[in-house]
Amino acid sequence: MPRIAKELSAMDIKRLENPGKGKNATFSVGGVSGLLLQITPNGGKSWLLRVKVGEKRREIGLGGYPDVPLAVARERAREKKELIRQGVDPVESRKAQKAALIAAQRRGLSFSNAVDRYLDAKLDQFKNIKHRQQWRNTLVTYAVPELGGMLVQDIEVQDVLRVLEPIWHSKTETASRLRGRIEAVLSWATVAGHRSGDNPARWANNLKELLPVPSKISRIRNHPAVKVEDASRWFSALKLRTGIGSRALEFAALTAARSQEVRGATWDEIDFEGGLWIVPASRIKMEREHRVPLSEEALSLLKALPRFEDSPLVFPAPRGGQFSDMSLSGTMKRLHTKDLADGGSGFVDRVSKRPAVPHGLRSTFRDWVSERTQFSGDMAEVALAHKISNAVGAAYRRGDMIEKRRQMMEAWSDFLCDRKLNENVAPITAKA
Repeated sequence: MPRIAKELSAMDIKRLENPGKGKNATFSVGGVSGLLLQITPNGGKSWLLRVKVGEKRREIGLGGYPDVPLAVARERAREKKELIRQGVDPVESRKAQKAALIAAQRRGLSFSNAVDRYLDAKLDQFKNIKHRQQWRNTLVTYAVPELGGMLVQDIEVQDVLRVLEPIWHSKTETASRLRGRIEAVLSWATVAGHRSGDNPARWANNLKELLPVPSKISRIRNHPAVKVEDASRWFSALKLRTGIGSRALEFAALTAARSQEVRGATWDEIDFEGGLWIVPASRIKMEREHRVPLSEEALSLLKALPRFEDSPLVFPAPRGGQFSDMSLSGTMKRLHTKDLADGGSGFVDRVSKRPAVPHGLRSTFRDWVSERTQFSGDMAEVALAHKISNAVGAAYRRGDMIEKRRQMMEAWSDFLCDRKLNENVAPITAKA
């Protein structure tokens, strides 16, 4: 018969001390066979359960004294022995639980943090700073309030719907882009090991069954453009206005460039000798260097502008930095208002009847090419720095047809200034 240890009391446990032999000492405390109190040379006390598990001898820690009192230690010892009786190794079980916890913590990535890490991983892909900001701003504005605090492995279809449904009809284009961005973030999280299973933001065979197709509920509203027949009158009114902002708008019209490209133009991008404005890829929507041939009118405008030592910008705002897009829009509105006040019809879009905006000038240029000239439409698309996917357009893109486009931009300048049309811009007749 094995010897049964005397049951020690709580006071006995408190009084026990290390005998001072320079090593840990253990004392049987009774009540549960194999339960020991271990005392270190410096007086630290902890509970051990010495027991055989299968063919192995184990010493299982049950916690430190006095945080774990005697009664609790005895109860824990009984629980461990019951697990052993059921065929469970408490040591291996605890190791497995710890490993599972660590794995869960590693997978436990919030959607908000996933957005940051995805964008960091894709930094090279987002060379255009504005594009990167648009990505983040869209997600932060619409997705993060609903999903930001959720762990990516917990996000399901209904959570994504909660983000998209409020804006799917009212802001369809934004919502569609947002869906794709959520899908990209969750796809990254899956590959990175933070979630598993199907992507709840996927469109095909998923959200497509729950949301109406964007093209069925949204018609893209084009930017209101000055009508081709009003372009010369509009340009003449613009030239009468003073100020750097008006000159920036004038330059935008002459080059058919985007507002942000004009507002961010710097003097080192201008090649006066070659008659070119070379916009770097970092400032172009398509992320590809764009060469703009400058007409004589555009060059004269630039040469007449003052230069400021403290700013590299061609069109600096009065208080420094770039003009805002609203500044140029304001100039367009004032031109429209004044024309109405002078008895004119204003400058409105032919289809929507809304007052024209700066970006619409690019449409005016494109309509002029199509309706009033024999210049190639693909060449006009190159001039607008649009993406061209067809084979003919790709050939234009490789060489960019700079000298032919120079003729086109000179003809466009003549048209805006109401000069005599040359043969390249003769109206296309029915016979032709």
